[in-house]
Amino acid sequence: MTRIVGALAAFLLTSALGALAFVWSGWYDISANVQHTQPVYSVLEKTMHQSVKLRASAIDAPALDTPAMVSRGAACYVDKCVQCHGGPGMAQAEIGRSMQPLPGPLVDASAKWRPSELYWITRNGIKMSGMPAWQHRLPDADLWALVAFMQRLPALTATEFRGLAESGAAAQCAVPTSATVLRDPSIDRGRAAITQYACNACHNVPGVTGSDVNVGPPLAGIAGRGLIAGAVPNTPEQMVRWLRDPRSIDAETTMPAMQVNEQDARDIAAFLATLH
Repeated sequence: MTRIVGALAAFLLTSALGALAFVWSGWYDISANVQHTQPVYSVLEKTMHQSVKLRASAIDAPALDTPAMVSRGAACYVDKCVQCHGGPGMAQAEIGRSMQPLPGPLVDASAKWRPSELYWITRNGIKMSGMPAWQHRLPDADLWALVAFMQRLPALTATEFRGLAESGAAAQCAVPTSATVLRDPSIDRGRAAITQYACNACHNVPGVTGSDVNVGPPLAGIAGRGLIAGAVPNTPEQMVRWLRDPRSIDAETTMPAMQVNEQDARDIAAFLATLH
């Protein structure tokens, strides 16, 4: 037994040292011009598929065949998805064609994924892929409407899809289906929302993974600061105001308005209140 334990420890130590040497050497080419090897790509893709299937297994899909739902999904697809995924007879925008991994067409998505899985992906996004978590920008009804439209997408001709893209229906996606009901602020949702509004692209945020950045001030200890932007009391209400409309507090601030909705602003404020 002692020999087995010793051999296992030696194997683990050797593996760890090998992994460290691999990372430190810079040998792996991470440029977008050089593809992953097929085995690496396949492992990452399989990991993603299994992860989605596990997390979506308890989700029950609603009825997805009502014309109004499909029409709304088409509007949201043209407004939010076509630039990265394209559609029948329509290529992705330049940014979509240039991303790695490539956000491919969704014409065959309904053949690869169950509706509950497409909903989960659209709602939660996929890390390391550029796919955002749309729950922070679209209500749940619109997420399901997108899934409904993706069920119809394989049957659309290029002419039919182009008609949708040119009809101006995309503007309807921004119109709420019902009044927004605010939930109680959530620290966990706020921590997640910080990454979806790119706060950690400029700020070092305790408890949030990110690069070491020096664009905006670090947010460690922000809960103990008396003022926001040196101008208004550091209260939850003023923090929500700051997050949604920074220039209403400081007209010269370089802090951009990130189009944070009220619920997410309340959640982010709740999380920031824990950073003593």
